Amino acid sequence: MPQSIHDSMSSLLSKRKANSALRALSTSSPTAIDFSSNDFLSLSHSLDLKKAYLAELTTSPNFHLGSGGSRLLDGNSTYAEKLEAEISAFHNAPAVLLFNSGFDANSGFFACVPQPGDVVLYDEFVHASVHEGMRLSRASCCKSFSHNSLMDLREKIQEVRGDEKVAKGERNILVAIEGLYSMDGDLAPIEPILDLVDELLPNGNGLVVVDEAHSNGVYGFQGRGIVCSLGLEKRVFARLHTFGKGLACNGAAILCSPLTREYLINYARPLIYSTSMSFPSLAAIKVVYSLMKQSKTQPLIIYLNDLIKHMYRQLSTLLPHAKHPIIGIQLLQLPEQLPRSPIFALLTPEPRSLAKYCQDAGFVVRAIVPPTVPEGTQRVRVCLHAGNTYQDVDRLVERIGSWLELKGGVGKDEARLARAVL
Repeated sequence: MPQSIHDSMSSLLSKRKANSALRALSTSSPTAIDFSSNDFLSLSHSLDLKKAYLAELTTSPNFHLGSGGSRLLDGNSTYAEKLEAEISAFHNAPAVLLFNSGFDANSGFFACVPQPGDVVLYDEFVHASVHEGMRLSRASCCKSFSHNSLMDLREKIQEVRGDEKVAKGERNILVAIEGLYSMDGDLAPIEPILDLVDELLPNGNGLVVVDEAHSNGVYGFQGRGIVCSLGLEKRVFARLHTFGKGLACNGAAILCSPLTREYLINYARPLIYSTSMSFPSLAAIKVVYSLMKQSKTQPLIIYLNDLIKHMYRQLSTLLPHAKHPIIGIQLLQLPEQLPRSPIFALLTPEPRSLAKYCQDAGFVVRAIVPPTVPEGTQRVRVCLHAGNTYQDVDRLVERIGSWLELKGGVGKDEARLARAVL
């Protein structure tokens, strides 16, 4: 390796390590209790899903292990097209286009759909894949608005509406949001955003795009998603649904109009230049959707929602210990109201310490630090799953409480120091 690039990469990694931001691959013990993954319904461990999947494979005993190429060359199949039709019907969408991943779908969509002169307004917490697509897009500008802030979104739309062509409806404003935000676990005010866009852009050139990566399978009747649960399918320009989280598969789909689908086939580079998903991957997606249509995942959704309430009640018992008794530092910021998702963001100035303390007791939780989240909002991210028990939650909260006691406990010397600081 040339010395110049060696030194440059080493220097950047050293800086990241010095800032406690160095990433590394890791594995968890098979006996550890999962409070980290996005496998919200625990379908990756479902015996029913595995049995149905193996049965589905036998329906095409001569299937190829590989797809053979991109869908525009040799990688397309009637099986993939029928699956798209099934997904389209399930989510009440005019058309569907499969992608290999949510990252591919988002980056491909936002790179090619905004036309020259268009504007993209995006929630400041949207996924990195949206940023990747915007970086490659032909939009005249891309501006963020404060997270879930209707007031700031209104101001941003009014700013760009100063462009005469935008005001006349000759240029578009795309608004990028997520149904469920993966780091904070909060939901977007989708309907108020749609109302605001319609109010300020009456010519119909306001196009709202909703990323349902983390809500697919978990929200709405049979897991159809947040947009469907609100009855807003016809008002949203495009939706992204992924299969690698609540559905325990891999891949993604853009739900859109037939014209948008045709446009993506012609211009979305991740689709054009990537080998398409193989039959085993498509079969897994088909089986999960069959289970959802039969309402076999509904009991898991109901149980998960009950578990969210239990987790919230248990965490509330830690409130008296969340602040250091002498120094007054907030050791842990707990949710003030019942979360609307299985994602709990436990903000703390010492996320790595808390995460390791929980990991040492056999719980898989992760410390999330900048640049993944904004400065000052580092946290331990806890995800609940249908496979977790009430006892698992009790033990995790007890462990968090034990950490708070250790951090809040003060001896004579520390008390003397604390009084001096105060």
